[in-house]
Amino acid sequence: MAVGGQPVERLRQYLRQLSPGARALLIAELERTLLRGDEVPGGDLVLQEVRQAVRESGASAPRIGNPARLFFYRVEPFLVDDTSALKHQGRIARAALEPIWAWIGRDLLPAEAKTYAEEISGALLVGGNSATCDRLTCDFQDRVAERIQHVLAATASDEKMRRRLAGQIGTNTAIDDVRDLSAILQAREALALIGDRLPGHVRNLADAQLDAVKAALDYPAAQWASILPYALVLAMSRLAAPWQLIRLAVKAAQSDDAARIAATPYATAVTIVLAEIERMVGELKADLKRGSDVPMTSLLKGIHDSARGVRTELDLPVDSPWGRQLAAIRGDISTVLKAEIESAPGRVRRLLRPRPAREIVAGTALDPSDVADTEALIQLLGSCRNYASELAVSEMTTRVHGELQQYLDTGTKTLLEGLRSAGAADRPFRQSQVDAAVRFCGIVFGQEYASLLTKAAEVAAHSKAAARA
Repeated sequence: MAVGGQPVERLRQYLRQLSPGARALLIAELERTLLRGDEVPGGDLVLQEVRQAVRESGASAPRIGNPARLFFYRVEPFLVDDTSALKHQGRIARAALEPIWAWIGRDLLPAEAKTYAEEISGALLVGGNSATCDRLTCDFQDRVAERIQHVLAATASDEKMRRRLAGQIGTNTAIDDVRDLSAILQAREALALIGDRLPGHVRNLADAQLDAVKAALDYPAAQWASILPYALVLAMSRLAAPWQLIRLAVKAAQSDDAARIAATPYATAVTIVLAEIERMVGELKADLKRGSDVPMTSLLKGIHDSARGVRTELDLPVDSPWGRQLAAIRGDISTVLKAEIESAPGRVRRLLRPRPAREIVAGTALDPSDVADTEALIQLLGSCRNYASELAVSEMTTRVHGELQQYLDTGTKTLLEGLRSAGAADRPFRQSQVDAAVRFCGIVFGQEYASLLTKAAEVAAHSKAAARA
């Protein structure tokens, strides 16, 4: 990969299209790989460029030193790339790691943290002996977990101390996060054993695979009340479809009845899945707010499949706590998508509105970014139509899609007439309108229709020239 060449520019463009969560995950994976000493062709350059993309996006790059990365290594399966203020059971936001690490070194165990960092840095400097690093890290993890338990016990009945602790860490879910951290560190050996017993990847959690995962989670260590939520999160990380985790709850209860499932320890699986849907909805909100041009079809499909899975796998009364939570999630999705979807016809009309020649500045054309944004919006509408039932937007998407069809079907004829009679001054603008219409029609009507429109535009563009000749 030549620095300064076209491949680097394509890399930069690609990295800037990634979501903040994807960029954070890429940074974490690259740093962890490089820390292990594994060879990553161009890894340093990729890491440099992805951090630059994060900085340019206005977000803070999640960078912590080698001692901290080793300390949090066992926490990795429980991290979630989520900026939401909501706390998800058994999960810790990746963005919380840096504030927690700062708190450990400044307030919790400052002397021990300093010693640990110096010893780890020294071990890495002389070759990175893994046994030495593991021993140092485990010893320090034990001290941190024990100290956190003492701090939490002291703050349990003292609201002033709780506020002080939350302020020291400085995140929305600080106390819950450090409680999770302590529990994961204390159970790290048991969780590692459970992880070894779980299948590496499960495409469909059913039949033999369901039995295997259930057997791993029925292992005595996993049945401790303090460990099962984390064991379930660990199992979910192995699933191609995370929502299928609820099948463990159905199997444990030998019933799909929500009340019977709620009476078992595996009720936590349903709570975790609903939290995962909420997390995906939060990611969708962030992408829409940011105006991301990254396709959202996969995210919408994930939300749709998860909501449908909960409704079909469980006998879920609408007035039950889980039923009300799912209804609230679906209502939130509808609200999030409503403003975006309903703005599509207006944005198309604004771009494709026929204009008299006197309103067109000579030689101008439509703004390509406006066209691309509108095209992405129409693609979003198409994705929502595919998954409308579980996204609670069926009526809305049908109505808006019909409006777009009608406008494009009638409006393109007027645009072609304008292009046919255009002069040298207004031709670039009218051509850009037709080009935009072709792109929009390709999404709404299909590529065959768009190809016919392209041919009609070519005929229209050359008709005046042919007449002059």
